[in-house]
Amino acid sequence: DYSESIDALGRAIETLKKKDVDKKQASLVQVVSMNRMPSDVKRSIQAFLQDEPEPEMSAPEAYGYEAQSGGIIEMLEKLADKFVGERNTLEKEEMDAKHAYEMMAKELSDEVEGATVAREEKSGAKAKNLQGKADAEGDLEDTISTMAEDKKYVDDLVATCEQKAT
Repeated sequence: DYSESIDALGRAIETLKKKDVDKKQASLVQVVSMNRMPSDVKRSIQAFLQDEPEPEMSAPEAYGYEAQSGGIIEMLEKLADKFVGERNTLEKEEMDAKHAYEMMAKELSDEVEGATVAREEKSGAKAKNLQGKADAEGDLEDTISTMAEDKKYVDDLVATCEQKAT
């Protein structure tokens, strides 16, 4: 995760900056006073110090350790900036994808709603058409039976007229 990497880089940079200092070289007197020194080494150093005359002018004290983590700190800061940029890009892409998904879901929801309305309208129209068909078939049967009755009446009437005419 980019956020965890950025956090870890920030902590690393902070730690390196705290330790990015030049440290003075320990004098032999300080070395002798250290508890971890073996006693025979302490005696040798004390003997050396007693034999050495004190110089009237001393050279400037050199640093025993000069920090060289500046390049590493700079590289980590650039890497952190790069990660922040990539995280921001990913977050923007994620938001764009989420927005596109929501828009597509809305479109599909609208399409489903429209299709449901259209289906209900067509279903209503079909029911109306089926009712119309049933009514028309009923009317047709009535008309056919009425026509058959009328034909029979006409035939009977023609027969009656012919009988009377003869």
